[in-house]
Amino acid sequence: MKTNNLLKQDGILLLNKSVGMTSNTALQKAKRLLGAKKVGHTGSLDPLATGMLPLCFGEATKVCQFLLDADKCYETTGLLGIKTNTADATGEVTARVERFSISTEQLLDVLMQHTGHIKQVPSMFSALKHHGTPLYRLAREGVTVERKAREILISDLQLTAFDGIQFSLTVRCSKGTYIRNLVEDIGDALGVGAHVTRLHRVYTAGLENMPMYTLDEIEAMSMSERMACLIPMDKAVDHLEQITLLDDEIVTIRQGRIVTNKVDVEVADCVRLYDERAQFIGLGERNIKGDIKAKRLLSF
Repeated sequence: MKTNNLLKQDGILLLNKSVGMTSNTALQKAKRLLGAKKVGHTGSLDPLATGMLPLCFGEATKVCQFLLDADKCYETTGLLGIKTNTADATGEVTARVERFSISTEQLLDVLMQHTGHIKQVPSMFSALKHHGTPLYRLAREGVTVERKAREILISDLQLTAFDGIQFSLTVRCSKGTYIRNLVEDIGDALGVGAHVTRLHRVYTAGLENMPMYTLDEIEAMSMSERMACLIPMDKAVDHLEQITLLDDEIVTIRQGRIVTNKVDVEVADCVRLYDERAQFIGLGERNIKGDIKAKRLLSF
């Protein structure tokens, strides 16, 4: 069966990852179902987490970084009074507070302290690497290494439910934010500790309100139906300005030369490039004089 030849419509699949599955396992299953040769994801989700996992197929892997760098929105539930070594329900309990009384006002006050630009120390149970080794592998061996605090942006932090023990949040944040650490830090600030019991990625910025598909749903589809689930790859860079090039200008830029005398701008930037038939051909770098050179072109 020549499934690889069917992948002419390179694009992005918005996978609704199920709980208990690693992002790489989800990627490999989707890759098999679509008969793809090349696929990449745009920021992994914990096994505990569900929700949007954009997968870039074929030439769409060239825009993966933009989705990786994009803001994210999550829904999460934290349980007060118990800390774990992973900061979520999959870990071992490391501390427990049996009796406490936290008011909604106290919780809201702490949430305010964790909104905006804040510093966060990544968990040892993260995919960040230390001398080439993922931190979670070191953590499983009982090894702890120093991690530098990183600045993140929590642009919106909304309390959606609280019963005195469990609290639910909607979080809009920058790349590199660890929701497990955020919930744990909130619990520590309240003096009782906390860990994540539920985590769902609602969307990656730029892909809001777009349909997601579970692996079970995709598996039940025909190959043509699966291909129809892919969205255009330029959706990942929709926030960049669009520039249309003439056919001779496309030849110029594909040869590694500069296209001159386009629109002047005040600040150099990255732009989306299209041909006269509105086909996306890749990304360009534009200087303030309007000159454009290739940044990442598609191989059509």
